[in-house]
Amino acid sequence: MERRKFLFRSVQASALLMVSGNMFASALPMFNPLKNKKVYFHYLLFWLRKDISASEVKEFENFFEGLKKLPYQKNLRYGKPAASSPRSVLDSTFTYNASMEFESLEELEAYGKLPEHLALVQKYKPFFDRMLVYDTVYN
Repeated sequence: MERRKFLFRSVQASALLMVSGNMFASALPMFNPLKNKKVYFHYLLFWLRKDISASEVKEFENFFEGLKKLPYQKNLRYGKPAASSPRSVLDSTFTYNASMEFESLEELEAYGKLPEHLALVQKYKPFFDRMLVYDTVYN
């Protein structure tokens, strides 16, 4: 009889643990401080001058490598247009694009005012005719 009670209570305890474990796991997202965290992306498009040499085009990549070393920004990536199939909504007229991530709008704004950032922009500005910037916030 004691063995039967022990087994029954063991099954009850196991069931209680499974149910409470599932309830705890489903409640965890409510306590996740990163769930509602916003992320800011800074997206750049460049149209290099038509009259610059191939070596100058390659040198322009040093602009992005310099930006990678600056504080605040994370995950800087840069590249050229992909060889996607042409379609009416696709714009591949740019020469280079770059994207980077920021943890806050304040950091994005501070990054834009860094003397090192401004110096890099000034140094490489003669390489391009046009530049567009898109700043985006994601939840």
